[in-house]
Amino acid sequence: MHLESNGAKGVYAAILLLGVVSLLGDVVYEGSRGIVPGYLAFLGASAFIIVFAGRLGEFLGYALRLVSGVLADTTRAYWAFIFLGYGLIVAIPLLGFTNLWWIAIILVLLERIGKAVRAPARDAVLSIVSRGVGAGKAFGIHELLDQVGAILGPLSVAALMFYSGNNYSQTLSLLLAPFLLLMAFLAFTYWKIGSAKLARLEKAEKGGNRKLGKAFYVYTSAVVLNTVGLVPYELILLKASVILKPLKKQWMVPLIYMLIQGVDAPTALLAGYSYDRYKIRVLTLPFILSVFPALFALADVNLAAVIAAAVFFGLVLGMQESIYRAAVSDFVSLTSRGTAYGIFNTAYGVGILAGGFVYGLIAAINPPYLTVVLYVLATQAAAVALLLKAHSLQLGGTENVKA
Repeated sequence: MHLESNGAKGVYAAILLLGVVSLLGDVVYEGSRGIVPGYLAFLGASAFIIVFAGRLGEFLGYALRLVSGVLADTTRAYWAFIFLGYGLIVAIPLLGFTNLWWIAIILVLLERIGKAVRAPARDAVLSIVSRGVGAGKAFGIHELLDQVGAILGPLSVAALMFYSGNNYSQTLSLLLAPFLLLMAFLAFTYWKIGSAKLARLEKAEKGGNRKLGKAFYVYTSAVVLNTVGLVPYELILLKASVILKPLKKQWMVPLIYMLIQGVDAPTALLAGYSYDRYKIRVLTLPFILSVFPALFALADVNLAAVIAAAVFFGLVLGMQESIYRAAVSDFVSLTSRGTAYGIFNTAYGVGILAGGFVYGLIAAINPPYLTVVLYVLATQAAAVALLLKAHSLQLGGTENVKA
């Protein structure tokens, strides 16, 4: 029996199933992130190649979502894209079976391409199964479980590295076990909710409007500006490293990153519930909060300021990963969800890249603090203005899509 026949309980069960799928995926690929750079160096890759491959992978992971989102909507094969995308995570355990750095680089890029393939289709399906309970709750629960995996993964890999005597190949190859569990659970999830929800989608398609309206593009532009103005977490951690180095306490830097993830998880859930009640107006909060990570991290900092920057960043990140995505579903019809999420995520990736470039320059030239403050305030003020414009267009009626 399919979950949709059980009413609200079935909807929440479907959301939890998709969340656990993401959790298991994170255990594998997020778990590997901490050791992949070291492993590539061990195989003989230069520092330039390692850094460039990492940034190229992140770029592909966002840029290709536009293509996969459009294809998912065109073909209606949402679950095929989800299976293919998660299936490419197999590239991570396969890293343990090669001793050639250039093959390892290809595998790293394949995993990121897999992220691009599955994300728009998965978000579209998640927005569909959440009908009746709220997209905010759905994406909040999903992000909470996703972050649980992002914490369990690195902890598991750290334990494997410890017990294997820092054996990269053995540790990575052992990630084949959670990958197989992931694919088995994904198959179970599809069996429980797949065909029933696709049937509902096909029914909705007959009367759906596939055009993405002006409100959606204005909203996406607001998110891009917000992201461009948000200081990258790498710069926060770099500041922490500089402060802690003379104290010989660099081991605290990963704990600060863990703090970001720890704040992210409950924030996503609480923000999701708030979004379903107050809708897009809630997004003014993370836009305003986005000012504070830079103000704390780029002042004449001490450790307390860096920790404050990390907490504020975690708050914003939790909302970015939940209610920013949930809001997309209120701007577009069911039949355009894959395309919309593809465009949105690609634009979000461009914002991350642009923000990294700007803050990289700030770190390199060290401009007056007032200049940084003005930049941050200007970008977030413009982002809020666009957000309010999107809300106004949405209230106009022609752009608003209730799903």
